[in-house]
Amino acid sequence: MEEKRTSEEAKVKLEHDAAKLFMRQYEQLTGHRIRHIWHNRPQRPDVSCMLDGERLDLEIAHLYGSSQEAMDILKQGINANVKHQLELQEAFSNTRERLINALNAILKNKASKKYDSNRVWLVIRNAHPAWDREQVLNAMSEIQIPDGYQFDQIWLVADFMGKSGVVRLT
Repeated sequence: MEEKRTSEEAKVKLEHDAAKLFMRQYEQLTGHRIRHIWHNRPQRPDVSCMLDGERLDLEIAHLYGSSQEAMDILKQGINANVKHQLELQEAFSNTRERLINALNAILKNKASKKYDSNRVWLVIRNAHPAWDREQVLNAMSEIQIPDGYQFDQIWLVADFMGKSGVVRLT
Protein backbone atom coordinates (compact mmCIF):
# COMPACT_ATOMS: atom_id res chain seq x y z
CA MET A 1 0.00 0.00 0.00
CA GLU A 2 2.87 2.39 0.82
CA GLU A 3 4.45 1.78 -2.61
CA LYS A 4 1.18 2.63 -4.39
CA ARG A 5 0.83 5.89 -2.44
CA THR A 6 4.45 6.82 -3.17
CA SER A 7 3.87 6.03 -6.85
CA GLU A 8 0.77 8.21 -6.91
CA GLU A 9 2.59 11.03 -5.11
CA ALA A 10 5.39 10.89 -7.70
CA LYS A 11 2.84 11.06 -10.52
CA VAL A 12 1.09 14.05 -8.93
CA LYS A 13 4.43 15.83 -8.46
CA LEU A 14 5.38 15.21 -12.09
CA GLU A 15 2.01 16.60 -13.24
CA HIS A 16 2.33 19.65 -10.98
CA ASP A 17 5.85 20.33 -12.23
CA ALA A 18 4.63 20.12 -15.84
CA ALA A 19 1.70 22.44 -15.07
CA LYS A 20 3.99 24.98 -13.38
CA LEU A 21 6.40 24.96 -16.34
CA PHE A 22 3.53 25.43 -18.75
CA MET A 23 1.92 28.21 -16.72
CA ARG A 24 5.20 30.14 -16.46
CA GLN A 25 5.88 29.81 -20.20
CA TYR A 26 2.28 30.64 -21.13
CA GLU A 27 2.36 33.79 -19.00
CA GLN A 28 5.63 34.92 -20.58
CA LEU A 29 4.31 34.23 -24.08
CA THR A 30 0.85 35.81 -23.75
CA GLY A 31 1.01 38.17 -20.77
CA HIS A 32 -2.14 36.53 -19.35
CA ARG A 33 -2.06 35.82 -15.63
CA ILE A 34 -2.36 32.13 -14.79
CA ARG A 35 -2.12 31.08 -11.12
CA HIS A 36 -2.99 28.73 -8.27
CA ILE A 37 -2.85 25.09 -9.13
CA TRP A 38 -4.48 22.20 -7.35
CA HIS A 39 -4.80 18.51 -8.17
CA ASN A 40 -8.09 16.87 -9.09
CA ARG A 41 -9.58 13.43 -8.65
CA PRO A 42 -10.25 11.04 -11.56
CA GLN A 43 -12.98 12.06 -14.03
CA ARG A 44 -11.61 15.58 -13.96
CA PRO A 45 -8.48 16.80 -15.68
CA ASP A 46 -5.29 16.42 -13.63
CA VAL A 47 -4.78 20.03 -12.54
CA SER A 48 -6.91 23.14 -12.19
CA CYS A 49 -5.77 26.74 -12.14
CA MET A 50 -7.08 30.25 -12.66
CA LEU A 51 -6.51 32.01 -15.99
CA ASP A 52 -7.40 35.70 -15.89
CA GLY A 53 -9.64 34.98 -12.90
CA GLU A 54 -11.54 32.06 -14.48
CA ARG A 55 -11.09 28.36 -13.79
CA LEU A 56 -9.11 26.38 -16.34
CA ASP A 57 -8.51 22.64 -16.14
CA LEU A 58 -5.32 21.11 -17.50
CA GLU A 59 -4.95 17.51 -18.57
CA ILE A 60 -1.24 16.68 -18.36
CA ALA A 61 0.57 14.10 -20.51
CA HIS A 62 4.25 13.31 -20.90
CA LEU A 63 5.96 12.55 -24.19
CA TYR A 64 8.70 9.93 -23.84
CA GLY A 65 11.19 8.60 -26.36
CA SER A 66 11.43 5.11 -24.84
CA SER A 67 10.00 2.91 -22.10
CA GLN A 68 13.30 3.09 -20.21
CA GLU A 69 13.17 6.88 -20.30
CA ALA A 70 9.63 6.82 -18.91
CA MET A 71 10.61 4.48 -16.07
CA ASP A 72 13.68 6.58 -15.25
CA ILE A 73 11.58 9.73 -14.95
CA LEU A 74 8.60 8.14 -13.23
CA LYS A 75 10.81 6.12 -10.85
CA GLN A 76 8.25 3.35 -11.10
CA GLY A 77 6.82 0.84 -13.50
CA ILE A 78 4.59 1.92 -16.35
CA ASN A 79 1.30 0.34 -17.29
CA ALA A 80 1.26 -2.32 -20.01
CA ASN A 81 -0.50 -0.15 -22.60
CA VAL A 82 1.98 2.73 -22.21
CA LYS A 83 4.90 0.32 -22.29
CA HIS A 84 3.57 -1.28 -25.48
CA GLN A 85 3.10 2.13 -27.15
CA LEU A 86 6.63 3.18 -26.20
CA GLU A 87 8.09 -0.09 -27.49
CA LEU A 88 6.37 0.58 -30.83
CA GLN A 89 8.01 4.01 -30.90
CA GLU A 90 11.43 2.53 -30.23
CA ALA A 91 11.19 0.73 -33.57
CA PHE A 92 11.68 4.09 -35.30
CA SER A 93 15.38 4.85 -35.49
CA ASN A 94 14.77 8.29 -36.98
CA THR A 95 14.16 10.69 -34.07
CA ARG A 96 11.82 12.88 -36.16
CA GLU A 97 9.61 9.89 -37.04
CA ARG A 98 9.69 8.79 -33.40
CA LEU A 99 8.60 12.27 -32.25
CA ILE A 100 5.71 12.43 -34.73
CA ASN A 101 4.48 8.92 -33.97
CA ALA A 102 4.77 9.32 -30.20
CA LEU A 103 2.97 12.66 -30.24
CA ASN A 104 0.22 11.38 -32.54
CA ALA A 105 -0.29 8.36 -30.25
CA ILE A 106 -0.77 10.63 -27.21
CA LEU A 107 -3.19 12.85 -29.12
CA LYS A 108 -5.21 9.85 -30.30
CA ASN A 109 -5.35 8.39 -26.80
CA LYS A 110 -6.35 11.65 -25.11
CA ALA A 111 -8.98 12.45 -27.77
CA SER A 112 -10.96 9.37 -26.76
CA LYS A 113 -11.35 10.52 -23.14
CA LYS A 114 -14.11 12.67 -21.70
CA TYR A 115 -13.65 15.04 -18.78
CA ASP A 116 -16.04 16.61 -16.31
CA SER A 117 -14.97 20.14 -17.17
CA ASN A 118 -16.32 23.19 -18.96
CA ARG A 119 -12.89 24.35 -20.12
CA VAL A 120 -9.97 21.98 -20.46
CA TRP A 121 -6.62 22.25 -22.19
CA LEU A 122 -4.25 19.40 -22.91
CA VAL A 123 -0.64 20.12 -21.91
CA ILE A 124 1.97 17.65 -23.14
CA ARG A 125 5.43 17.87 -21.60
CA ASN A 126 8.26 16.54 -23.74
CA ALA A 127 10.66 14.40 -21.72
CA HIS A 128 12.97 13.24 -24.52
CA PRO A 129 16.26 15.19 -24.61
CA ALA A 130 16.68 14.88 -28.39
CA TRP A 131 13.45 16.79 -29.08
CA ASP A 132 12.89 20.51 -28.61
CA ARG A 133 10.71 23.38 -29.82
CA GLU A 134 12.37 23.64 -33.24
CA GLN A 135 11.86 19.95 -33.98
CA VAL A 136 8.22 20.17 -32.98
CA LEU A 137 7.69 23.23 -35.16
CA ASN A 138 9.35 21.43 -38.09
CA ALA A 139 7.01 18.45 -37.61
CA MET A 140 3.75 20.45 -37.28
CA SER A 141 2.46 19.45 -40.73
CA GLU A 142 2.61 15.77 -39.73
CA ILE A 143 1.02 16.08 -36.30
CA GLN A 144 -2.50 14.70 -36.48
CA ILE A 145 -5.11 16.22 -34.20
CA PRO A 146 -8.02 13.75 -34.05
CA ASP A 147 -11.61 14.90 -34.49
CA GLY A 148 -13.92 14.95 -31.50
CA TYR A 149 -11.47 15.84 -28.79
CA GLN A 150 -12.73 17.84 -25.79
CA PHE A 151 -9.79 20.22 -25.46
CA ASP A 152 -10.19 23.94 -26.08
CA GLN A 153 -6.46 24.16 -26.73
CA ILE A 154 -3.54 21.74 -26.97
CA TRP A 155 -0.05 22.86 -25.89
CA LEU A 156 3.36 21.23 -25.77
CA VAL A 157 6.06 22.14 -23.26
CA ALA A 158 8.85 21.60 -25.77
CA ASP A 159 11.51 20.23 -23.40
CA PHE A 160 11.53 18.71 -19.93
CA MET A 161 12.81 21.86 -18.18
CA GLY A 162 10.72 24.25 -20.30
CA LYS A 163 13.78 26.13 -21.58
CA SER A 164 12.84 26.10 -25.26
CA GLY A 165 9.31 27.33 -24.62
CA VAL A 166 5.86 26.08 -25.48
CA VAL A 167 4.17 25.32 -28.77
CA ARG A 168 0.44 25.62 -29.33
CA LEU A 169 -0.77 22.66 -31.38
CA THR A 170 -4.40 23.90 -31.67
